[in-house]
This record gives sequence, structure tokens and C-alpha cells, in this order.
Amino acid sequence: MAAGTLNKVMLIGHTGDDIKMHYFEGGGCIGRFPLATNEEYMNRTTGERVSNTEWHNVVVRNKAAEICEKYLKKGDKVYIEGRIKTRKWTDDSGNDRYSTEIHCSDFTFLTPKEQSSGMNTPANQPSNQVQPQAPSAPAVNQDDDDDLPF
Repeated sequence: MAAGTLNKVMLIGHTGDDIKMHYFEGGGCIGRFPLATNEEYMNRTTGERVSNTEWHNVVVRNKAAEICEKYLKKGDKVYIEGRIKTRKWTDDSGNDRYSTEIHCSDFTFLTPKEQSSGMNTPANQPSNQVQPQAPSAPAVNQDDDDDLPF
């Protein structure tokens, strides 16, 4: 990390779909899902209540992706922490295309277990694995190294 810079995102929102998984030959995987955050405010001119939804493309990797796939379902509320990353690729017509993603490093499931069909925790899950958390529990940390500048 360059001195004096910070790329950190914190979002609380609702998943717009189930996790879409992609597996690689070496055994790694990534999961992708859309996350909706809502902003509501009063229009001072008209007095109307205005609601805007912003969609974020969230990417989780490896064990964290598998946990999200197993326990996080469409419509669930989740806290996501990570960094913004923009990918560039060339489409079939030769045009440069860009996609902005949130690369997740920490997450906490916020939907209570009884309200989500996917939130049942297995009884015999090994203790060295990252487990889904209740709202009052600490966030799940996907990265062991802390890349904060302080």
C-alpha cells in the first residue's frame, strides 16, 4: 500500500441474488453476488420522499466464497468490508469495457437465522474454518494480513 492512501469500503445491504460460484483448476474459487444499498431522503422542492438503490458487484474468494454460497441467500442482509477494484477487459467488438467490484475481505451475516433458509450452522464444523456470524458477533476476516496504514 502506498503511504497516505486507503482503499476501504464498508456496505450494509441486501443480496440481489444467490452467490454465483466459479471454480478454478488449482482448487480455488470465487463467488460473485449483487448487493443493494438504499438511500432515502426528502426532496426539499417537492416534499416527496425519494428512494435510490445503488447496486454493488461483490466478489469473495476461496473459503469465504464457499461460506457465502452455503449460508447467504437472495434478500439476506449482510455487512461487507473490502476494497474497490476496477477490472478492464475487451469485449467481442474490440471495445474496452470496465467493471467496478467490491473485493470482500470481511463480512457479517445480519439476517437472523430464523428469517433465512440458508443460515443453519452445521454442528460439527471444524474450529479452524471461518463460520457465519450472528449480528452481535465479530466480522469474518478473509485476509490474515492487515493492510491498514496504521
